[in-house]
Amino acid sequence: MEYIAGTAACLKPDLMTGMARYRHRVFVESLGWELNTQDGLELDQFDGPDTVYMVARDDEGQLNGIARLLPTTHPYLLQEVFPQLMGQQLPPRQADVWELSRFAAMDFNERQGNPLSQFSSPVAVGLLRTVLAYAAQHGVQRLITVSPLGIERLLRRAGFAAHRAAPPVVLDGRPLFACWIEVQGRLAA
Repeated sequence: MEYIAGTAACLKPDLMTGMARYRHRVFVESLGWELNTQDGLELDQFDGPDTVYMVARDDEGQLNGIARLLPTTHPYLLQEVFPQLMGQQLPPRQADVWELSRFAAMDFNERQGNPLSQFSSPVAVGLLRTVLAYAAQHGVQRLITVSPLGIERLLRRAGFAAHRAAPPVVLDGRPLFACWIEVQGRLAA
């Protein structure tokens, strides 16, 4: 598995297009999210020049995982769209806290089970470890993410230090929560 990180300016255009197409396939086609998309590509207002992308690619060059990292010193998904998930706290706005969003690890070449199983797959664990290593190299202490219920348990089971920022909130019939992931606080793997 190859992991590639960079901003849109650093990544090859075909890799960026492939990532946007993969995001559409995961979030719109597989998970049924209602997102504004165009021509089968999923990009939003948080895909900007400071956005860092992490892509997992297999030996045949197929995308099997993606992640998006946003510094919380700029507008980001949790702050702009889901601030209620922070409970009584304000969404973080610190240089050493980044948001992890659009995280997915689905191999479309293999038979899929439950979409939540993607979070405990070897690709997902490897991708998250790579994300955490990248974040640590850039001085990040914590990641914050919008997650469906159950992710916290899967993260802990995989050996990551993760916990809720506030109680879950039901939005559009789905329980979601803001999840902290400690960059240096990984449990023994």
